[in-house]
Formats: sequence, structure tokens, C-alpha cells
Amino acid sequence: MNTTRKMAIALSVTAVLTLSTAGVAQADPTVPEHAVIVCDSASFYANYDSASGPVNLKRILYRGDKVGHTRGAHPVYNGWAATFDFGPNDWGYVREECLGGYGSW
Repeated sequence: MNTTRKMAIALSVTAVLTLSTAGVAQADPTVPEHAVIVCDSASFYANYDSASGPVNLKRILYRGDKVGHTRGAHPVYNGWAATFDFGPNDWGYVREECLGGYGSW
């Protein structure tokens, strides 16, 4: 084997090993900022579909229910904010205007 070919193989092997040991970059999880529901009632959906909007109603949340949403870190789609319900400890989507009282508890 000529020197150029050996060098190319060595570089290829090095690149593969470097990529395999680098792993996938992962961001630290963002803990939801404490907030409350400020609307009289707010529908809490399991998911959000970009074509049809919120899907799978989970339950209704009421004024004062403790939830979490970190502005700027958790997604908001067409006014529907990814929200953590601290009651049953699950994620869903609620109207962004129904979130308020950040840091109040």
C-alpha cells in the first residue's frame, strides 16, 4: 500500500473513532418556572399538532392551579405553551395567556 493510501485510511479511522466517542450533545434539562393558572378555567391538552392545533384534552385546570413554564426555554406554538402540571406531575399544553404569577410559590 502506498503512503498516501495508508494516511487516508488512518485519517478515516481516526475520524470515525473521534465521532463515536464524542457522543451526542445534550442540553441540561430546564426545570419549569413556578406559575399559576390565571384564567377561570384552562383546557390542558396532551400534545400540540402543527396542522390541527392542540390534541387530546387531558383535563381542565382552574384559577390558582400550580403549573410550570419557563419563558424562552419551553415551546409555545400559536399561543399554546408547553406546561407542567404540578398536581399530577405531567406535561401538556395550555393557552399562554392563562399562565401568570411566575415565581409566586
